[in-house]
Amino acid sequence: MTNSLAFVLALLVAGIALIVILTAKYKVPAFFALFLACLVVGLGIQLPLVGVISVIKDGFGNILKSLGLIIVLGTTLGLLLEYTGSTTVMASVLVKKLGNRFAPLAMSITGFIVGLPIFCDSGFIVLSGLNLSMAKRTGSSVTTMSVSLATGLYAVHCLVPPHPGSSAAAATIGVDFGKLILTGIVVAIPAMLVGNLWARYAGKKAPDRVAENIIAVGQTSNRPPVAGACMPVFIPIILIGIRSFLTTGTVAYKGWLSILISLGDPVIALFIGVLLAFSCKRSWKRNELSKILQEAVEKAGGILVIIGMGGAFGAILTAAKIGEHLSQSLALGSMGIFFPFLLTSVLKTAQGSSTVAIITAASLVLPLLPALGLNTGTGKLLCVLAMGGGSMMISHANDAYFWVIAKFSGLEMKTMLKVYSTATLLMGLTALTMVYILSKLL
Repeated sequence: MTNSLAFVLALLVAGIALIVILTAKYKVPAFFALFLACLVVGLGIQLPLVGVISVIKDGFGNILKSLGLIIVLGTTLGLLLEYTGSTTVMASVLVKKLGNRFAPLAMSITGFIVGLPIFCDSGFIVLSGLNLSMAKRTGSSVTTMSVSLATGLYAVHCLVPPHPGSSAAAATIGVDFGKLILTGIVVAIPAMLVGNLWARYAGKKAPDRVAENIIAVGQTSNRPPVAGACMPVFIPIILIGIRSFLTTGTVAYKGWLSILISLGDPVIALFIGVLLAFSCKRSWKRNELSKILQEAVEKAGGILVIIGMGGAFGAILTAAKIGEHLSQSLALGSMGIFFPFLLTSVLKTAQGSSTVAIITAASLVLPLLPALGLNTGTGKLLCVLAMGGGSMMISHANDAYFWVIAKFSGLEMKTMLKVYSTATLLMGLTALTMVYILSKLL
């Protein structure tokens, strides 16, 4: 039996509504919400139960095959940088170089750099002590400093691999990781600067608190030197970027260039970053090393099951042939990058998680790429970047990161909504503008 467009769209709306209600209202873990949505849509299009489970298994396995090692290694790298104090070293250097006058900008850049390998919530928690001590030392507004740090972390979290949302979208849509990292950074920088400008403007008008009884961070011994702290972050990015540049054409490289291409594989590059991070601490005790590696695996596991089930949901939508229905019925060609941006924005604002929003959107957009005119290498890249921008807006009370910022900065709900939530809206629009400009240049 052939399903009509109206029927398939009704199932799609039901599936997405189920995800939003279960995750946002009833706090059901995203894995189970996505699994139930797969069942609803799969059974709705009259697949047998065994067939639905088979499609779920295939979608789940395919996405983990692409991303499993990358997510585990990226998570491990982030935890090692936190544990060894490398993040604090990088932050302290930036603040010292830019001075008190540009302290908010220093915190934004700190968030941006530290956020490359570390999730935004972890990064904010790790740097919150330094942030408050800098606010006290420079006399800057805690609101301004906190939102500057938060938006710097958030910009790269939504746009740049190895963060799970952009990584999953790249794997689903079929985008080269190196190109996405390089162009994602280009898009994320203006978004970060807009977040910083709004934090400085709105932070002055918002009610503020005084940073008191804060112990300065970065004065303890045994922290790595600046070069040692930076290498685990930048060496993998450089290697992946070089690989992306060298493999753009059809030339077959030999010798040391072929070795360089191999080292630029995202898995190998991140593994090198992990090895470099080990050197940031002079001596390791067996128990502490075992503990941090175990924590990394456990944290990555929670991310992987969500990403895997997001891939399964995409496989179910492919089986429903929603792309064929929409491409035949709607004039999607005129929407281009705006459709994935708007779709991801709605999902993000409704249920709170940037990762879930972009994973779900990627599954929905994949079969629509030809109709959107984005079924080329460049088009797919722009599509993922547009979804990354959409996953920024709007962070509010249903976003866990929103509460991390509020809790560790001592900011009231009204202030958070006025300064931080508005900043994420402006950042998302800035990212979309940058993607549109890139679409005219590439």
